[in-house]
Amino acid sequence: MNTIDAKLLSKMFLGGAKNLESNKEWINELNVFPVPDGDTGTNMTMTIMSAAKEVSAMESTNDTNMETLCKAISSGSLRGARGNSGVILSQLLRGFTKIVKTMDVITIPDIAAASEKAVETAYKAVMKPKEGTILTVAKGASEKARELANKGCDDLDTFIKEVIEYAEVVLSKTPDMLPVLKQAGVIDSGGQGLVCVLKGAYDAFLGKEVDLCFFKEGSDNENASDAVEEIKFSYDTEFVIVPDKVFNVKHELDFKAFLESIGDSIVIGADDNIVKVHVNTNDPGLALQRGLKYGSLSNIKVENLKIESVEALTKKQENKPVEKEEAKKDAEAKEFGFIAVSAGDGLSTIFNELGCDMIIEGGQTMNPSTEDMVNACAKVNAKTIFILPNNKNIIMAANQTVYLVEDKKVVVIPTKTIPQGITALINFNPEADVEANTENMTDSLATVKTGQVTYAVRDTKIDDKDIKQGDFMGIGDRGLLAVNADMNEATCEMIEELALSDEPSELITIYYGSDVSEETAGEVVKFVNDKFPTIDVELQYGGQPIYYYIVSAE
Repeated sequence: MNTIDAKLLSKMFLGGAKNLESNKEWINELNVFPVPDGDTGTNMTMTIMSAAKEVSAMESTNDTNMETLCKAISSGSLRGARGNSGVILSQLLRGFTKIVKTMDVITIPDIAAASEKAVETAYKAVMKPKEGTILTVAKGASEKARELANKGCDDLDTFIKEVIEYAEVVLSKTPDMLPVLKQAGVIDSGGQGLVCVLKGAYDAFLGKEVDLCFFKEGSDNENASDAVEEIKFSYDTEFVIVPDKVFNVKHELDFKAFLESIGDSIVIGADDNIVKVHVNTNDPGLALQRGLKYGSLSNIKVENLKIESVEALTKKQENKPVEKEEAKKDAEAKEFGFIAVSAGDGLSTIFNELGCDMIIEGGQTMNPSTEDMVNACAKVNAKTIFILPNNKNIIMAANQTVYLVEDKKVVVIPTKTIPQGITALINFNPEADVEANTENMTDSLATVKTGQVTYAVRDTKIDDKDIKQGDFMGIGDRGLLAVNADMNEATCEMIEELALSDEPSELITIYYGSDVSEETAGEVVKFVNDKFPTIDVELQYGGQPIYYYIVSAE
């Protein structure tokens, strides 16, 4: 076999997506920092599933060709990209599809050329590419593909197998390229994710049985009536789970990933001893059935959005007013708007009080997608919108928004932490123009140091510090600052490092999380007052998950 047509490429792509999804938890565990952030595997999976949903929806049609397939892969992954690893994966797919989209079938030389374009596109998307990452593994696979093509290899079975084997060799060498990987005793998680995609695609190529129905559960294969606005997911579904055991971060990520595969408009909120769930889907039963995995259900509410749309259209035709959530579309746009990514009701309140128009719920464990940010921009009535990602793993996805929003100017201020986002907003000057504000807000980020306290999910060693599972870690802008079995002691050690590093600090602000009481946080304030009497200290309720404390030193 020496060619691949659109139908086979579609199956290979879905096979790759399925294999990545099946291995996402293992990939998450490869992260260098042993923090409970469900990072690389989840982000790559949710990125590729965004495209897989579009591709699987095309499977039922008979007019699928290479161009429409490539458009679904490229557009779906671009909009669904989450985290740095997800953005890089989307760029690899985008570059690959650029070359093959005009072809009826693709050959080994075509794959080699497309792989080279994929690597070129991905490297350009990263401001400071590092070797020993997913980029290195992709480059290695591309180089092997070119070598085999130049040698005249004309058997796809042999070709794909050897490319994957070489990619695994490169992956095994990533710890030699990045010392932090070697010290943690892991290979690069993003590179492993890419290898999983390639292996899944190869299985589909060989004709192995791959269960692809996972991606078809949420597809909408019916044509909407001409008289009704097209609604992709018909049922607005809400319910409450009363967990029969602890509903932790891993459960939330797994549940959210499943809901992403069958619908959209997903909200999962844990409140005391219940979990509130919302999803728009074509099969409410699947959502309810998965919810039962975590406990008993109550407050179940399912509404047919298409029926509501018919009723709204009828009222419109009868010249009766129809209520709309969109307020004053024609109102004059203001000059500047702000969108911030934040998790925690206290932090969100702070951002709102500083002038943010919209908060995107997210951060560690739940990186929002590019499409989440595009949709948020659509709801902010401003000529220029500043996005504050507030997490280094969200900046690349935010940057893609700049090219997808056409009717407004979007500026991404590269805030890597919540304190940086707050500092950027404080330094905004409503009298200055876009360029001056962009420069001032960006420059202000260097004036604030950040520390965050969380817990270790496994034993490891980082920066010559031995870490045991369950230890509390204080992580700064440049790495690990403190490790201690006691939460507040780890926090105090971290603050001492922050206060004494670089320029002396004048103000320390402590944001305590949802799992910390004000009284407990007060003990940290007392430590700072006693240790550094000349430094002002502020205590704020952040309400953030995962991180017990977020600390800024200015």
